[in-house]
Amino acid sequence: MEVEQLTGNLLQGLVLGAVYGMATMGLSLIFGVLRIVNVGHGAFIMVGAFITLWLFNAFGINPLLAIPFAFMFGMGLGLIFYYAAIRKLRNAPELATLLVTFSFGILLEEVVKFIFGSEFRGYNWIVGKVNLGVTVLPMSKMYACFGSALVALLLYLWFNKTRAGVAMRSVVQDSEGARVCGVNVGGVYAFSFALGIGLTVVSGVMLTMFIPVGINPYMGGGYTLKAFVIAVLGGLSSPYGAFFGGLIFGLIENGSYTLFALIPGVEPFAMTRFLSFAMLLIILLIKPTGLLSTK
Repeated sequence: MEVEQLTGNLLQGLVLGAVYGMATMGLSLIFGVLRIVNVGHGAFIMVGAFITLWLFNAFGINPLLAIPFAFMFGMGLGLIFYYAAIRKLRNAPELATLLVTFSFGILLEEVVKFIFGSEFRGYNWIVGKVNLGVTVLPMSKMYACFGSALVALLLYLWFNKTRAGVAMRSVVQDSEGARVCGVNVGGVYAFSFALGIGLTVVSGVMLTMFIPVGINPYMGGGYTLKAFVIAVLGGLSSPYGAFFGGLIFGLIENGSYTLFALIPGVEPFAMTRFLSFAMLLIILLIKPTGLLSTK
């Protein structure tokens, strides 16, 4: 029975891991291009969750159709924050950008709290279930998994098959060389930040498809921690590494939860949170550039 339960949990962890990976891609993209650590990352995920909640409850728009709305809103939010503060701090000490992105997170949380209140919310989107033998998954979770994988694939194709994607990669490799070759480096920085925030907000939509309850203005803290662990696991500056890192993290998180539940006197949820911190510390000590990094 334990083996079947562990197998089912690992399968669920793989599905959730795809969403985790997608939720971390924006963080890794911003760091890879601008070398800025967005410590307000979880607040942008929260914004995506509230966009989904509002569209569903107010207009009956299902979460799949909320994705383009969330992406465009996130892009706009990213551009506003970039030109309001980030552009002026491009060459500032790291502490300055850390404080600014932290302030972004606090600002978003308080604005959402003012508009929607601080209570926990949720929505009920019933789309059936699929029986995978060892576990039963709601189709909403499958949609979130496939949607996250599709976003990761589209980002990969965009980076490698479009002129804008090649320009962004050239800025990452050598910004001055790219400038000499005619690349609008400032524009690339602005677009990269906006794209990273757009992806992060979309990930909030995906997460509500997986967990449609518990939506509140301060829900992002736990996801920020997980995103940093996944980013370090997959390689800090690699969006693709972040996606695969999310898959690994999802397997470890759900698998460890099952194993911790077998230990008498141990609270499984608390131990999985401890494991996240332990993984972050161990990975930084062994390979600071990330386990999946090629550097």
